[in-house]
Amino acid sequence: MPFGAASTLMIDDALTAMIHRDGTRGVRFAKQSGMIPRGQHSVFGDFPPGHMQGLKMKKMVKVASAPSALTGVPFSGYGGAARGVPEGPPKAGSTAKRLAPKTEFRKFYDRGDLPIQVFHGAVGGKIAWKVDVEKLDYHHYLPIFFDGLREKEDPYRFLAVQGTYDMLEKGGSKILPVVPQLIVPMKVGLNTRDPELMSTMMKVIQTLVLSGEMIGEALVPYYRQILPVFNIYRGKNENLGDKMEYSQRKRLNVGDLICETLNLLEIHGGEDAFINIKYMIPVYESCVLA
Repeated sequence: MPFGAASTLMIDDALTAMIHRDGTRGVRFAKQSGMIPRGQHSVFGDFPPGHMQGLKMKKMVKVASAPSALTGVPFSGYGGAARGVPEGPPKAGSTAKRLAPKTEFRKFYDRGDLPIQVFHGAVGGKIAWKVDVEKLDYHHYLPIFFDGLREKEDPYRFLAVQGTYDMLEKGGSKILPVVPQLIVPMKVGLNTRDPELMSTMMKVIQTLVLSGEMIGEALVPYYRQILPVFNIYRGKNENLGDKMEYSQRKRLNVGDLICETLNLLEIHGGEDAFINIKYMIPVYESCVLA
């Protein structure tokens, strides 16, 4: 049985923890560095400030000797000092990771408002739905699950990713009217510039386009919100020469996913899809036109 997208993320986290034993790639380090939001102190919220006396939040601090863009060799000095090497311009940072804002999915799940729970059975990677998925209000629940795709901590990430795929699989005609509400979660998730979150979001976009008729055409007016990040990362690929990329089964290569997603958007987006993609990504070449 092939693993689903949510199970693959969990397995990849376990492998990363074994390879990077110093913890610099884990969720705890991301929380300490402020890249992902911290959770609440309990299911009832944070403790009162009076009960938190004597406890200091851990915060990553850069040592004074660490190199920085603000420090450099002075180009000129006083009294005939030797002229140093001028400091180069700083990085633009277009591909640097952004802070992942808090998600509505975490708040709703902690509050017990979502009809889901983890299925603890012999076969992993499943969700136990408390109601039939077909009977859900997609206008309410599907944007919440899309918003949860930014999560990097389990069980929130697992439930959000697997729940999104379950709803797209059984949504049918309920998905098309909800497409405008999904644009903002898509845009926020892609703008985190986190390769893992971007890969998850692009896989979901591909599944969304294939989950019903006219959905690809309904996404065309929103290309200006979705595609700018694609234009930045379209060339992010692995230069392996004649080697083999054994991790391709995980589908985490951002450049390949962008190419696949753009092709699906063009194929299922109707006659106006190509010109709109070309407007946002000038170097894109059609996969349909000869």
